[in-house]
Amino acid sequence: MYKVAIEGVSGSTDGEVTHIAMDSREVSDKGMFVAIKGTAMDGHDYIGKSIGAGAKYIVCEQIPEVLNKAVVYIQVDDSRAALGFIAANFYDNPSSKLNLVGITGTNGKTTVATLLFQLLNNQKKKAGLISTLAIRYDKKEIESTHTTPNPIIINQHLRAMVDAGISYCFMEVSSHGIDQKRITGLDFKGAVFTNLSHDHLDYHQSFKNYRDTKKQLFDRLDANAFALVNADDKNGKVMLQNCKAKKQTYALHQYADFKAQILEHQFNGMLLKINQNEIWTQVLGEFNAYNLLAVFATAQLLGEEEWSSLKSISQLKNVPGRFQTYQTPNRIMVVVDYAHTPDALKNVLNTINKIRTQNESLLTVVGCGGNRDQDKRPMMGNTAARLSSKVIFTSDNPRDEDPDLIIEQMSAGVDPVDFKKTMSVTKRKEAIKVACQMSNPGDIILIAGKGHENYQEIMGKKHPFNDYKIAKEIFSKIL
Repeated sequence: MYKVAIEGVSGSTDGEVTHIAMDSREVSDKGMFVAIKGTAMDGHDYIGKSIGAGAKYIVCEQIPEVLNKAVVYIQVDDSRAALGFIAANFYDNPSSKLNLVGITGTNGKTTVATLLFQLLNNQKKKAGLISTLAIRYDKKEIESTHTTPNPIIINQHLRAMVDAGISYCFMEVSSHGIDQKRITGLDFKGAVFTNLSHDHLDYHQSFKNYRDTKKQLFDRLDANAFALVNADDKNGKVMLQNCKAKKQTYALHQYADFKAQILEHQFNGMLLKINQNEIWTQVLGEFNAYNLLAVFATAQLLGEEEWSSLKSISQLKNVPGRFQTYQTPNRIMVVVDYAHTPDALKNVLNTINKIRTQNESLLTVVGCGGNRDQDKRPMMGNTAARLSSKVIFTSDNPRDEDPDLIIEQMSAGVDPVDFKKTMSVTKRKEAIKVACQMSNPGDIILIAGKGHENYQEIMGKKHPFNDYKIAKEIFSKIL
């Protein structure tokens, strides 16, 4: 049971609490409403509305001047932190009753978490997943709205996992989730660091702030937990500084506790050597070699048998929207990938260039999201043009921004020598269609940025859109 630091109480705390809410629209009779100060709105402005909906307990940073005698007001210094502890206590601290492993980093979180979920379940071990793609456990699949949900949702599902007899849960931990204290009150048995590159600097303001936020996941681990980091990324050492957990490393290019080497790769997979064992995998690319090695290392740290884990890894399939391939009848290879950072885009393009013979063209369709980090846009444009035969700049999720201005910012990063490779087609579906029309048998088309997403967000509305399905639909009409 966690203790919440209370600065003041008005009323008796002996009553019953039926549920917790941080959204006044979700409050009903005998509920507890936790007022959170957000970036766009302040939960304190909705205290009256929550009381009208039946809230009997209000947790807040400032107690209102006018009090309702039928309501208990509990003042805390930090409502976000208090919510984490309250939610954990309300659901009887479920994270302490299973093996909860958090995966953080710029790229690879979804793949590592999802493949670990698949591996453990393939080995007849009950596992759950909390990720960008979905929350999954016990044959249930719930659509995710955030990479790392709020503390109420997390603990609610962890409690359900415990009740279903699940022993493991693999959870993506985003920098936003850490900074907004969504993981406060959780007991992690281990944490995995994949890598760190340019992303979310619109939110964190500096790379140092971004890195140090990620580090908080490792700072909170106790001596009974493990900390697994990518030793090929210099930020891995930072994650381990002052960390009390058992420190472990993985790498492809230098000494580490867990090592791997790429022996061969094709579009249908790659041959890996992991800890001196050769296995053929159904995923490919150096970035996925890192991801598979992290999966293997985590499985070992959780006590899984080595050869059984390697056999299961050889059976794992690509995560939707992560280097997801489709070959047309006339041998055009379409690759759909979530790459939406300069580093992720470079990794995917480098992977394709290592596999292809150079006798075919590599056409890239890529955009950048609106209302997000603008500094990475010219970097994305430069990378796409430099490593592709031809590039079509287009919309991603423009949100509230003008998509043409976003494309201009991407184009500004293109080196003059690469200008002739590029063109702009604002509408994403049209851009994919143009790429399909420009391609010849044997060519490769990379559609980057949205991956698994099944929508495109424009001016506050989400319109149905899935890169993979649209590419298949277009090719079926062209061929």
